[in-house]
Amino acid sequence: MGAFFRKGASGRQANAVCAARYHHDLTVESLHVVRSLPNKWRIPPFIMRRYPPLGKLQGDTRLADETSLRADAQRNRERILTAAEEVFLERGADASLEDVAKRAGVGIGTLYRRFPTREELLAAAYSARFVSFAQASRERTSGLDPAAAVRAYLEELVISSKVYRGLAASLGTVLKIGTAGCHATTEEGRRLLLRAQTAGAVRAEVSFDDLVCVATAITLAVEREADPKPRIGQLVGLFLDGIGTGKASRT
Repeated sequence: MGAFFRKGASGRQANAVCAARYHHDLTVESLHVVRSLPNKWRIPPFIMRRYPPLGKLQGDTRLADETSLRADAQRNRERILTAAEEVFLERGADASLEDVAKRAGVGIGTLYRRFPTREELLAAAYSARFVSFAQASRERTSGLDPAAAVRAYLEELVISSKVYRGLAASLGTVLKIGTAGCHATTEEGRRLLLRAQTAGAVRAEVSFDDLVCVATAITLAVEREADPKPRIGQLVGLFLDGIGTGKASRT
């Protein structure tokens, strides 16, 4: 306030205006006084700037940080899945997850934050194949009788499970993870099984989990065979004979 003081009548007028300006309380009369002051006593226009509340600034900053984190997390996820595909194809489903993290260029902690278990990583890496498997099954089995459709599903599930060596050992757990591919494969198997049971071709007490157990056992049995397809067909046939009702199937 001391910087506002002036001497004389004009000084008193200037002091009044300065005080009003200091308190952001200019009136019409005080503005008239300002216009009558000599230029040397006039003060620059008072500029009011409106700033957003501190909370909004902090909220905007947090939103930007979260967006950046989400983008980084998505990139890490994609790198991990690409590396997992390569490593599992090369070394099998029981390959070291440290090797997967190293190839992805991330720490093992980052891998486990995205995929807490090996089965979750396997399910995510294999999801696209499971989706394709389910779609192909629907197209293939549309013209087959119910028992033949279940046979084709089982045979192809065994063959598909051999892409990652050793995947069959955890197939049942992997299919319960809930990825799009796991869901599609499970729903397709249940659909075909229900269709065969409704047609009287398969006993009513047989469950989808039974089909998965058989697929796992057959995959492990033929894992080291050079040409496993004939053996797969034979073993699937034995199983279907065991769960059949002996009745002619109806479409």
